[in-house]
This record gives sequence, structure tokens and C-alpha cells, in this order.
Amino acid sequence: MSLFTWSDDYSVEVNSMDSQHRKLFDLINELHGAMSEGKAGDVMSKVVSNLLDYTNTHFRDEEKMLEKVNYAELAKQKEQHKIFTDKVEEIKVGIEASSISAPLQTMSFLKDWLANHIKGEDKKYSSHVN
Repeated sequence: MSLFTWSDDYSVEVNSMDSQHRKLFDLINELHGAMSEGKAGDVMSKVVSNLLDYTNTHFRDEEKMLEKVNYAELAKQKEQHKIFTDKVEEIKVGIEASSISAPLQTMSFLKDWLANHIKGEDKKYSSHVN
């Protein structure tokens, strides 16, 4: 069962970004699936590492695209991307040190941040890019 289902509500009307956002959903759902099956400890570190790597790739691609179109709110996007990346890095370190005691809170943070960021900040650039 997926925690996070893609719908057109999340579309920013830029195919490359929508595709990358779907991949982020998949990574969060993979982590949720492992947790639901009681296997979070087995895969959580790997999935969070993959999420961090892919998020860095996505943010880099998104920021390059926004630079090309002289997006006025690029600095705000970069700031929010850094906050998220720092938090996921903190989660990764906690997992590796076996000090993450609240995987459900981790899942909630990842899901909520991504959904709110896409529906809020990312949707703002849609008309500017298109």
C-alpha cells in the first residue's frame, strides 16, 4: 500500500520535473513499504541514501531550469531545498548511528514536506517556466 500517490494536483506542468517528483514519491513509498513490513531497519539506510542522492539531483536540475528562465523566487527555492537536504542528511546520520527512534515521524516529515513544497513553491514556477 502506497503512502503517497501521484495525482495531477502535484503536476507543475513541466514533464521533466513531474517525472522527478514521481521518483521522489516512489522512494518515499519504498521506505513506507519496508516499514509496513517490519523491514525498516534492513532498508531504511539504503533508501534514505537513495532519497538524498536523488533529491540532490532533482534540486540541482530544478535550480538550473529556474536559473535559465530567471525565476524571481529562485533564492527562496534554494533556501528551502537546503533545509530539506540538511534534514534528510540529519535523518541519514541518525539512521547510521541507530539513533532514529521515530521512523513514523521521519516518514511524516518526508511526505508532508514534499507534498507541501510541490503544491506550494514548485507550482509557483509552472506558469513562469511555461
